[in-house]
Amino acid sequence: MSQSVLKRNRETLRKLVVVALLMFGFGYALVPLYEKICEVTGINQVVKPDTVVNTQVDKSRTIVMEFDANARGDIAWELIPRERKRTVHPGELVHVVFDLKNTTDVSVQAQAIPSFGPQRAGLHVKKLECFCFTQQEIRAGESRELPVVLVVEPTIPQDVHTVTLSYTMFEVGGTQEPKTAMRPTGGNG
Repeated sequence: MSQSVLKRNRETLRKLVVVALLMFGFGYALVPLYEKICEVTGINQVVKPDTVVNTQVDKSRTIVMEFDANARGDIAWELIPRERKRTVHPGELVHVVFDLKNTTDVSVQAQAIPSFGPQRAGLHVKKLECFCFTQQEIRAGESRELPVVLVVEPTIPQDVHTVTLSYTMFEVGGTQEPKTAMRPTGGNG
């Protein structure tokens, strides 16, 4: 090989090493960059408690809070609010409990995602404590009480009289025990 070909090969190798290092650095920086973008834009706020600015209770108004829950995908869980409806005053601290039961013979890990109806009301419902802040792992046949503490802000529009808070449970991928688990043969199994 000629000297010029060797020189070009070395130069190309240096460039490739620099590009590979830059790609690795970019990939390493993506997670904190993504988290910062989500924090600034308000995306992915499901995982942290809200803050309440106004703590005054507006006794002159009432809002009907409706509670709903369901599961998506292959989750055979029962997620049921203990009360379907409650009348509250804006600014009032509201405690609600959901009962969760895994009716399957496998442990499953899932995340609850809240939604509101009407959607604009969700801007005025502040969750201070919620099972939706963390993933829930529930073992086969296990039951659990899941509390929610929230406040409907007094700034909620005057024409909103009913707010529906609905939770949908989604399975968190890769955390479920195999469905075709080997069982011992013979005996009573």
